[in-house]
Amino acid sequence: MTMTSRSAAMFDAAKRVIPGGVNSPVRAFNSVGGTPRFIAEAHGPYLVDVDGNELVDLVCSWGPMLLGHAHPQVIEAVTTAAARGTSYGAPTQAETELVETIIERAPAEQLRLVNSGTEATMSVLRLARGVTGRDKIVKFAGCYHGHADSLLASAGSGLATLGIPGTPGVTAGTTADTIVLPYNDREAVTAAFAEHGADIAALITEASPGNMGVVPPAEGFNAFLAATAHEHGALFVSDEVMTGFRVTRSGYYGIDKVEPDLVTFGKVMGGGFPCAAFGGRAEYMAQLAPLGGVYQAGTLSGNPIAAAAGTTTLKLATEEVYAGIDKRAGELSSAVTEALSAAGVPHVLQHAGNMFSVFFTDAPAVPDYATAAAQDTTAYAAFFHAMLDAGVYLPPSAFEVWFLSAAHDDAAIDKVISALPAAARAAAQSRSSQA
Repeated sequence: MTMTSRSAAMFDAAKRVIPGGVNSPVRAFNSVGGTPRFIAEAHGPYLVDVDGNELVDLVCSWGPMLLGHAHPQVIEAVTTAAARGTSYGAPTQAETELVETIIERAPAEQLRLVNSGTEATMSVLRLARGVTGRDKIVKFAGCYHGHADSLLASAGSGLATLGIPGTPGVTAGTTADTIVLPYNDREAVTAAFAEHGADIAALITEASPGNMGVVPPAEGFNAFLAATAHEHGALFVSDEVMTGFRVTRSGYYGIDKVEPDLVTFGKVMGGGFPCAAFGGRAEYMAQLAPLGGVYQAGTLSGNPIAAAAGTTTLKLATEEVYAGIDKRAGELSSAVTEALSAAGVPHVLQHAGNMFSVFFTDAPAVPDYATAAAQDTTAYAAFFHAMLDAGVYLPPSAFEVWFLSAAHDDAAIDKVISALPAAARAAAQSRSSQA
């Protein structure tokens, strides 16, 4: 039996001083049960918890660890930067280098660096309202754009995991200007713009949603969204916090070349450090202070250590790196489907590039949040714990993405694949016990 006594003790200690014992809700294992693992260290494709259990990591810090944990060149860049000082509150060349590295890959003329995806989406919508002089925002149910008040209406991610439809503390007035629509529903988009078009500042969407599980856009959907927004004088905002530089060198834009007016990035671009960005066309970015009247600021924005980690990560993220991760993701997703099918477990596996997730559902596909929310989360919990007992760390939520890195070698993938049959049987038994 896997030892978790030290994790359990640390969780008890954490709960005395941290709400729920965690600093991000999904880490608490509420939706899967059991003891959350406290991590002591990580290297390559592996986590090592405080009880000494080595786990193949398929969370990768929820996406950022594209190259694997503790990549030597990233660590060298970070330690070199830290030796010069950790924060200045003044401009550095490192900020410019990171932004130039991003712009060379992505559809943006200018960027502003911030500290988190939430800051990026909050700021980009403030900018969109400032540019258009309008108030309303269109978003989709199940798309998570951070925890800014106006964007928590029908969000996915942690809210879906915890079964919270909204959240206390967000006023009705705050969300009154947020129009929430079902994802992949063209008719709903057309109707919303027909009714509110003159008041809509922007439509924001995840380039390919990953916060209700992977639910990719239907063919042509992003292009339709951009065209509809522009027809009514609104801006099209693509949230690539998760997909940016994760699924291709250019993010999801490298798969579906719909150019946004404004875009957000995060996760991979920080190389494991708190770092994000928002940007787009220079004419819009010129309306930010100090050039324009739309105010946004941050003491640690463009932090030199985060910038060093991000720039190094992006420069090492070559086409060969993405090809290798894509190959591994294809091998693993095929093995998951084979194991679940052999155990007679109904499921749907969906991809967005090398990101994928499994829905335990009888539905033929998962096109939206309502379908994702109807999946059998109890079966997922059984599957999750069987994998964890076999030394594989999956997302502790049925509504999250499985991530691989360039460090996931044959040994790591073989360990995951060998654990799948027993986990599939555990999911099947869970379904039988519910019947």
